[in-house]
Amino acid sequence: MENIKKIKLRDFEIGGNKLTVLAGPCAIESQEILDITASGLKEITERTGVNFVFKSSFDKANRSSITSFRGPGLKKGLEMLANVKEKYNVPIVTDIHLPEQAAPAAEVADILQIPAFLCRQTDLLVAAAKTGKIINIKKGQFLAPEQMATLVKKVEDSGNSNILLTDRGIAFGYNNLVTDFRAIPIMQQFGYPVVFDATHSVQLPGANGCSSGGDRRFVPVLAKAAMAAGANALFFEVHPNPDKALCDGDNMIPLDKAEELFKVCKDIFEVVRASASNQGA
Repeated sequence: MENIKKIKLRDFEIGGNKLTVLAGPCAIESQEILDITASGLKEITERTGVNFVFKSSFDKANRSSITSFRGPGLKKGLEMLANVKEKYNVPIVTDIHLPEQAAPAAEVADILQIPAFLCRQTDLLVAAAKTGKIINIKKGQFLAPEQMATLVKKVEDSGNSNILLTDRGIAFGYNNLVTDFRAIPIMQQFGYPVVFDATHSVQLPGANGCSSGGDRRFVPVLAKAAMAAGANALFFEVHPNPDKALCDGDNMIPLDKAEELFKVCKDIFEVVRASASNQGA
């Protein structure tokens, strides 16, 4: 892990000796839910001593049904995220789905996230890279971790080396994902921090017919395993009341359960880092 680039964001580094958590509601539902979640997560991460990036999406275009909730859209969604950023002084990560969304999203977001289903889209990667922002590429459910090397090169060749790679499981038969934790050290070989998405990894794609299912019971299991495997950061979708969420509720964790999980993950993260330092001494 010594060769992993540390990605600077404000006053902290992703890929350093302090755990970073990217967390927030799947899609923007209302300013109230954004405020409740952002303020709650900021307090939790300050108490637990982990770096925090607030996540929510202005549009979730990769939906199972044309009637699925997607969010408020680019203009209104970015206004709402800018409000959160200013009010709570937190960095922002949000998804983009089209090349033309990159520049306006970059005016608000500190990290532009490339959705897993779109990770090979060259024009999207190039447009995101050219903003100069940190680019978080989520590994497609259809890709082996080794295949992420070509996506990294697309961003690098576009003049940007502020890159994060995120694992979120791989398709296993119909309507199921599994996690191969070998993906973490494999992708770290490309020289960039690896994030583990613990909530999308328990998703059951399309399992509910017109929407995806999921099983949030296994989020803590996978998050702790990812820390033991050496992941540099964690991604969680968090909601005040996941059972009433308009998007991905089955795999989101409740806000009131986040602190306990973050503490345990931080402890494992620090043990792994200490062990690696001792072995290198």
